[in-house]
Amino acid sequence: MDRLDAMRAFVTVVAEGSFTRAAERLALSPQLVSKHVSQLEQHLGVRLLNRTTRRLHLTEAGAAYRQRAEQVLAEIDDMESELGELQGQARGQLRISAPVSFAIRHLAPLINDFQRAHPAVDIDLQLNDRKVDIVEEGFDIALRIGRLKSSSLIAKRIAPVRLVLCAAPDYLKAHGTPEQPRDLTGHRFLRYRYMEESQEPLLKWLSRDGGGEREGGELTSNNGDVLVEAAIGGAGIALQPTFLTGEAIRQGRLAIVLPEHEPEPLGLYAVYAHRQLLASKVRHFVDFLEGYFGDPPYWDRF
Repeated sequence: MDRLDAMRAFVTVVAEGSFTRAAERLALSPQLVSKHVSQLEQHLGVRLLNRTTRRLHLTEAGAAYRQRAEQVLAEIDDMESELGELQGQARGQLRISAPVSFAIRHLAPLINDFQRAHPAVDIDLQLNDRKVDIVEEGFDIALRIGRLKSSSLIAKRIAPVRLVLCAAPDYLKAHGTPEQPRDLTGHRFLRYRYMEESQEPLLKWLSRDGGGEREGGELTSNNGDVLVEAAIGGAGIALQPTFLTGEAIRQGRLAIVLPEHEPEPLGLYAVYAHRQLLASKVRHFVDFLEGYFGDPPYWDRF
């Protein structure tokens, strides 16, 4: 038994919640991953996992071993990264979590360029709009958009993220162009489900008052692309970031509404754990992010 392989298999099974997903992440068969964990339990003389048909549960011994195993594996990964850095090259697997719409539109080409510059880095990119637990889920870095609260993680601001109210010119021609927030009453508002609470007048008004009485047929979605396409099609007024709306604004398919009431920008942040500060692959990727989008970012040039 290779104790490091067995240790990594166990930690990955716990992080992924199943032997099958752990096997996919490690590029091994589920049978081999299960064998590694069983051999580790036999070597230690304790049960680390209770297995049922539906779920895996850590035993008390398993929880204690997992914490120490993660520390050992992190030290080994960092050591290998440092050695690679001495050779002037970032290397190893880089696990990234990123918001869906932003990643599809703006991160995919960046990753292509990054891997051309750093061919020894393998990237595992996971797209979702929830706030992942970087340490628990084994990510090296997460891209987050918003106003971040203080935490033990490092958060580096990469770019501003403007929010604009916008609608199709034909919609505004038919329903009128609001001059003040109160003029939004009666308009159809295309609502983003995860809009953050804010004390800014416009955001507070939209999230809590919601425009007062409105026409029927309101659209709510947890995906900004859907709302932007709906706005382009004349369905109503949307509050969305310019990294989604910038191209349509530039092309005249959307017009900004109430520009003088634009909220304070959010931020695009690269978030990572303290121990990653010395990891060459993480630092190279963050540096690449900073120089890629520009200031102002290219999607705001309209």
